[in-house]
Amino acid sequence: MGIEDILMHDESLFQNINAFDPDYVPQDYNFRDTQMEAMAISIRPAMIGGQPSNAIVLGSPATGKTTAIRKVFELVEKSTEKVVCVYINCQLHTTRFGIFSQIYKKIFGHIPPETGVPFSRIYDQIMQNLQKNNKSLVIALDDVNYLFQSKTANKVFYDMLRAYEEYPGVKTAIFAILSDLEFKYAFDKNVNSVFIPQEINFPLYTYSEIEDILKNRAKAGFFPNVLPEDILEQIAMYTYENGDLRIGINLLKSCGNFAEASASREVTQEHFEQAIDSLVSINIRETLNSLNDMEKDLLKVISGWEGVCKAGELAEMYREKTNSSYASFNRTLDKLEFVRLIDTKFTGKGVRGNSREIILRFNPDEYLI
Repeated sequence: MGIEDILMHDESLFQNINAFDPDYVPQDYNFRDTQMEAMAISIRPAMIGGQPSNAIVLGSPATGKTTAIRKVFELVEKSTEKVVCVYINCQLHTTRFGIFSQIYKKIFGHIPPETGVPFSRIYDQIMQNLQKNNKSLVIALDDVNYLFQSKTANKVFYDMLRAYEEYPGVKTAIFAILSDLEFKYAFDKNVNSVFIPQEINFPLYTYSEIEDILKNRAKAGFFPNVLPEDILEQIAMYTYENGDLRIGINLLKSCGNFAEASASREVTQEHFEQAIDSLVSINIRETLNSLNDMEKDLLKVISGWEGVCKAGELAEMYREKTNSSYASFNRTLDKLEFVRLIDTKFTGKGVRGNSREIILRFNPDEYLI
């Protein structure tokens, strides 16, 4: 089939291709009732004029944190006009002005001018509106670790949580969402005295939960009989082994695209294998692009290593090259394993019986590091 045939082919296997988008919120959202109830309990006092509670929402990537927050916020806003709920992605909005612009937009329906208006005026308009209308504000800061990297976390948390001192009666709360479980958040004492959160944990999905979620997503996205049961099971197993639900959702979409491109009425084993090949390549490139200089430097050393790469020898070479500490080396190595670019295998040898071998999970000749 030529490219023109692919582009002009008007029979689609997708009844709703948006069902495979990252920001799609499914109608039936399963397996996170406990976490959503905990969020609702934190917000509920605000619905009757009380003070909402702060929370830290913890979980590995793709464990449903963002979707759960969006669902709870949606339900709160359907139930009451007393609570303003604002979801903010801190990867996109890292400045104090950017974050409060999003809050301003939610309250007033438009973004404030980017020039000529001081931050203090925007902040004052937000808080006066909440005060006048007797409304509480609950803000979800997704990937909040980005605010620490840009050194704005303390300011944003202080501005939000101590607003009641200047604007009596204003009630605010923050849901801080974290994917990096090793991330250590450290506020100054002025923030610590008001940010006393409960922890809401999102565990990894089990295999049966992943299969069920993917089955429902396929049902929403494809026409009937497009995705055979055995292909769904393979996608679910691959997703479970990689520990990331987004991989499974991407695979569903890619399988459908490859099937459509070959004018097939259903997804076949060949389409699944094509989807895996394309996904692995894209994921590795995206992960490599997300690394900082120190992580890239260590990966280059591992990539060029001759023979078996042992952690002790690698640490010595890396420290000589970069003048970094053992602690820094271990953190960087753990990050490369966390993002699945390497595996480490304990050999049982070494001084404490815990020497590690480093194994690359990709062919470095195919990618620029």
